[in-house]
This record gives sequence, structure tokens and C-alpha cells, in this order.
Amino acid sequence: MSNERKEEGFDDDYFDYQHIIIDPKQTQIRIDKFLMDRVKDISRNRVQNAIRVGAITVDGKNVKPNFKVKPGQEVKIVLPRPPGEGQHVLAQDIPLDIRYEDEDILIVHKAAGMVVHPGIGHKTGTLVNALAYHFNQHEVDIEGNTFQSRLGLVHRIDKNTSGLLVVAKNEHAISHLAKQFYDHTIERTYYALVWGDPDPEAGKIDMPIGRHPRHRLQFTTFPKEEEQGKWAVTHYKVLESLYYVSLVQCQLETGRTHQIRVHMKHLGHPLFNDDRYGGNRIMKGTIFSKYKSFVDRTFSLLPRHGLHAKSLGFIHPRTNEFMQFDSDVPKDFEDVLEAWRTYIRGRKAAIGKL
Repeated sequence: MSNERKEEGFDDDYFDYQHIIIDPKQTQIRIDKFLMDRVKDISRNRVQNAIRVGAITVDGKNVKPNFKVKPGQEVKIVLPRPPGEGQHVLAQDIPLDIRYEDEDILIVHKAAGMVVHPGIGHKTGTLVNALAYHFNQHEVDIEGNTFQSRLGLVHRIDKNTSGLLVVAKNEHAISHLAKQFYDHTIERTYYALVWGDPDPEAGKIDMPIGRHPRHRLQFTTFPKEEEQGKWAVTHYKVLESLYYVSLVQCQLETGRTHQIRVHMKHLGHPLFNDDRYGGNRIMKGTIFSKYKSFVDRTFSLLPRHGLHAKSLGFIHPRTNEFMQFDSDVPKDFEDVLEAWRTYIRGRKAAIGKL
């Protein structure tokens, strides 16, 4: 038997990754055949596509599908995780805000409130249900024309986060994008509205993230020395300080579940109106009736956590050209920002009259 272990530092919600040391008694065999015998639910086409884009390497080097593995060699694999059995989804005619589409990829802007893929409590009405209908109408061949629970998704954003997602439309694109996510070369920029004024104004949050030991719906940071959680890195920069709240740009190096929400809470600046991580109450400012009434109004303007997936940058899987997509923050986000700007201007004017 080969020695297999998981690679660290990669979000496994959408991907399978393995590290295999070839057994000393292994006879020489084509790598595609070797992996088909060892990786569950994988087709030869998927293996060969992954090999061609460099998502499967031997001793750290790219190889061809007819390469023959030898005893002692090291094989590293990153593949999109196939949906489980019984996870076929209903194609639904749900409007999509498509920002770009070609034969390989689709860029969609997801509105806040829409779940990305089906799960417990959300069997229909998701982005995947809408994509299934769209692909069916355009005769896109995903998984042998069977629309399954993840389709060509290679990443996701939370239900109440708005913004951009890239969807792969064929096996080559899925493998190509999967490799870029694995290598952390996908550029993902978010705008976050947070409580308070982060100090310093720019920095790097390098803290492992894992499931909270007591609150199972939450994630939390762990000290590195405890060797818990998964490696997670967020780069942040304050774009606009409004004293009570700040508009912060976050650049993801990794893509853990709730990463920005958890990392900003770790800094002491939870996302505005984030009910899961404590941002749905006043975190800066005295709690007196007039100010509290204003904050309650801003919560009603943005009835979700303040997070928007603003931009995506990656190498196109067919042309190998770098592509960049950007989206404006939605109206609810802009409305709450303007409300805080107006409030600050009013406070400054009142102080100036004293």
C-alpha cells in the first residue's frame, strides 16, 4: 500500500488533496491508471485534465498522463471534490446577475441572502439551482449532463455576503482553477464594514482558524503553538475611518470558512451587524438613547453582516491571460456607509459650534 496523508493549508470544502509515497513494491504503471485505482469517484478524464494543468505532480514536477510512476516517488494531488451520492439538484429558473461568460468560465454576482449550494434547510432556491437551469438552457456539459450539487463551483461566499464568484464550465477549467486556489494565486478582495478603527491601519492576520470548541456554528482563531485549526492569512487595509466604524479592504491569502469574520473579530473589530460574531450590538460609542436609535436605523439599512466580495483575479484556463473582475458594493452597503458619513459630519459640526 502507498503511504497517503492530507496536505495542510488548504480549504477542503471543495477539494480533495492527497500526498502519496509510492510503495517500494509498486510496479511501473501509467500515473493516470495508478490514480484511478486509488482515488475514489474519479474518471480518467478528470485525472488527465488535472495532470495537464499541473494539479498532479510527481516529485514536485509536472508530468504527462502517460508518465510511469516508480517506487519511492512522491505524488501530490489536488482535485475538485465530487458531490456525494443523492445530491442531484433541481434546475430552477432563478435570475442570475452574470457579469461575464465564455465557453470555460462564468462570473456571477451573488446577492446577499442567497445560499450558494443546497444543504440542510436549503434544498432549493440556491445559486446552484439557478446555475443548473442556466447551464441546461445553454447546453453546458457539466458532469455528463447531470446537474449535481456543486456544478463547477470552486469556491463560495456566505449566504449574507454579496459579491463575485467564478464558476467553471468544463473539466479543464475546474482543474485549472482548482490548482490556482491550491497555489493561493487567485486574487480575492473583499470590502468589510467593521466596528471601530483598526490600529495599525494595515496589517497581516496570520492566525489558524478552526471550529469553535463550544459554539458549533462558529469558528475561532487558535494560537499557533496549540497546533489546532487550519492555516489562515488575511491582509487588511483601512480605506475609510468613520471613528465608530471603518471600511476595510481585505485580501485573502487562504479561504477558510468565515475567515474575514473570524479574523476581524480576533482583532477586536467584528463585522458590522454580524449576529454570529457579536457585531449586531454597539461595539463602539456610548449607549445613550439618541445614538442607540441611530445605530438601530443603520442595522435596518444593512440587515446582514457588512461584507462584500468585491473583486476576483485569476489566470484564464484556456487563454492563460490574467483576468480581473470588479463589482460595486450593493445599495444596502452603500446606504449604511452614507448614513455613518452623515452622522460623523453632524458630530463634527456640533463640536465645531461649541
